[in-house]
Amino acid sequence: MSKDYYEILGVPRNATQEEIKKAYRKLAMKYHPDRNKGNKEAEEKFKEINEAYAVLSDPEKRKLYDLYGSTEFQRRYTQEDIFRDFDFETIFRDIGIDLGGFFKKNKRGGRTFIFDLGDIFSNLFGTHFGGEEDFSPFGEVYETIQLDLPLTTDEIIKGGEKEVILPGTYETIKIKIPQNVKDGQILRVKKKSGKTTKEYLFRVKIIPSSGYKVEDSNLIIEKELPVSSFFLGDEVEIQTPEGRKVKAKVPPLTKPGAKLRLKGLGLPITGEKRGDLYVVLVPKIPKALTEEQKKLIEKLKTLGL
Repeated sequence: MSKDYYEILGVPRNATQEEIKKAYRKLAMKYHPDRNKGNKEAEEKFKEINEAYAVLSDPEKRKLYDLYGSTEFQRRYTQEDIFRDFDFETIFRDIGIDLGGFFKKNKRGGRTFIFDLGDIFSNLFGTHFGGEEDFSPFGEVYETIQLDLPLTTDEIIKGGEKEVILPGTYETIKIKIPQNVKDGQILRVKKKSGKTTKEYLFRVKIIPSSGYKVEDSNLIIEKELPVSSFFLGDEVEIQTPEGRKVKAKVPPLTKPGAKLRLKGLGLPITGEKRGDLYVVLVPKIPKALTEEQKKLIEKLKTLGL
């Protein structure tokens, strides 16, 4: 469903961050749970203004919203995407709402924030919440954040360490990448700041690199050969994603577009098992011909080649 976040907050499209924050605070106080107990309409309005503020207060999300437009943005981004990295606790506490009840104890002895938006908003409108004085920041606050981690085929096979910039910040975090990590695999990294520990769950997403195309666990790369190699056969040298050089034979009378299969040189499947590397053979056509080459080709033409 299309939602005009600027209209919801009552600000123009060129509004500054300060104007957006001011408009949000005014509306948040108007639809504050303590002032609208049991009021379903107010609850829905409170959800709307928080969703609008979560997008427009984040420069990156706001840019995407302006780029795609309301309808397309709603189609592309889920509620989880919209509220990711939204600091509920600080923002709500600023307008007199304590979210202490939305933290649960975890196995590590700290606290994990419950990201169920339905529970948050429903309970806010059915429970009394005091002001900031009721908030008791004791123990460890433990948050879990999910992000995608694009990795090239080289990085997946070689493994190592990768430094990434966290979305919406200038902070960096180092991720240890196991050798032969798999597409869709989750890598967990913890980052502690004061009493808050954030656990980042990075989901591996394979992106092609170095001319390789990815099909399931197989890799595909093109290799140019002189025209004569297709008629007479040849031996080609291929560099694998991990940098190793291997040789493969091209049989005589090979057709352009044929594939050479290099077994077990693709991406990881299970354990030590890997997919295959396919080399697509394409003819290398010169930009220009010498007189001698022209004569030879004309001779071949008369011979039916």
